[in-house]
Amino acid sequence: MIKKLVLVFIAVSTFQSYAQQRGTASPYSFYGIGSLKFKGTVENRSMGGLSIYTDSIHVNLRNPASYATDNLFYYNNESRPVKFSVGGSHSSVGLKGSSSSDNSSSTSFDYIAISLPMKKFGVGFGLLPYTSVGYRLETLNNNGDISNRFNGQGGLNKVFFGLGYQIKKGLSVGIDAHYNFGTIQNSAIEFLYDDDGVPVLIQSRENNRSDLSGLNINLGLSYKTMLNKKLELVTGITYTPESNLTSNNDRSFSTITVSSTGLESVNNTIDFDLDAIGLKQTDLVLPSKFSLGFGIGEVRKWFVGAEFASQNTSDFYNALYSNSGTTYEDSFSYSLGGFYIPDYDSFETSMSSYFKRLVYRGGLHYEKTGLNINNESINEFGISFGVGIPVGTMFSNANLGFEIGKRGTTNSNLIQENFINFQISLSLNDRWFEKSKYN
Repeated sequence: MIKKLVLVFIAVSTFQSYAQQRGTASPYSFYGIGSLKFKGTVENRSMGGLSIYTDSIHVNLRNPASYATDNLFYYNNESRPVKFSVGGSHSSVGLKGSSSSDNSSSTSFDYIAISLPMKKFGVGFGLLPYTSVGYRLETLNNNGDISNRFNGQGGLNKVFFGLGYQIKKGLSVGIDAHYNFGTIQNSAIEFLYDDDGVPVLIQSRENNRSDLSGLNINLGLSYKTMLNKKLELVTGITYTPESNLTSNNDRSFSTITVSSTGLESVNNTIDFDLDAIGLKQTDLVLPSKFSLGFGIGEVRKWFVGAEFASQNTSDFYNALYSNSGTTYEDSFSYSLGGFYIPDYDSFETSMSSYFKRLVYRGGLHYEKTGLNINNESINEFGISFGVGIPVGTMFSNANLGFEIGKRGTTNSNLIQENFINFQISLSLNDRWFEKSKYN
């Protein structure tokens, strides 16, 4: 147990050292409260985002009903393990415009979670990012010089606590409570030039900061049943009601000197009175979300499933984040994916036996993000692959994921992102509570 916890803390420290300042490289994180992060594990993401499959050895972050699952046959049907999961990712993005292109990358800590069994109940808690902001954008004037520069960083995080209950074998319900918190900072410079086209010595910069916080819940149901001796039907439903966040806002203006390398040095700063225009504290609407999925497979052998999710993104609003030319429309996504295990019970000491226990995953997804810019919907498509590698004893494993896809469009002077994502996670299991037996 101690060795497994050490692995978790090392992994978390490593991801945090790389990821706390910039969890995205997407210019689309300029809008709203940033780009939505995938809420799920590497195992989910490797199957195209499919999250309906639940078992007793993997944490499922998207459906709280997964905290209460069946006991393990290997534990004499008396209990199930304590589950730990921690994950992170690295993204390389090619940015393509109508007349130019660029590249960027980011590394992020994605989640840490623990699930504890309690007879017919199960509890889960952890931490994961909800949105991420990380951009540096510049526009040019007719002379090819910088006209505007925009910088942003930060994002919104979630601490969650969930409870699941198994109504009967194969049927579970659950609820998650999320506390959302985070800070978003951004700045904007409109460059001024003299009559000879030379930038003036002193420029002005607008600085904004928003501290966000609020609560919301997520409800889930999971149902599994055997169709015959081999095939199992799996279904899942989740619903997140609409909720509000409180945004405490600050705005200031600075006079700055910009060096030839782009370094900005602040000379003076004055605060702007947001109270006077009613923007010191604003409410931000988090839209409701619904998902439904089903799949079929052979237990501990293979599985294939499909999932649909929709969100009332058109309800998103905050006066401080309103942008000209930008609207929000209802979003939806489709996921298709599954896994294959050659031989789950192959525990011989040979290398070929070890490879038979690997879990091979794959999937694809399509998403209408809900962001509409210059009358162009921003959509995303991706194909993913992954493998689960057994480590140590019992049912612990390391999971590797790979995803390629694109987001956005070059129409209407917008940017298309071609991304390659690499993910890694540790899924660790142990038995804390074991009945004593007497002869």
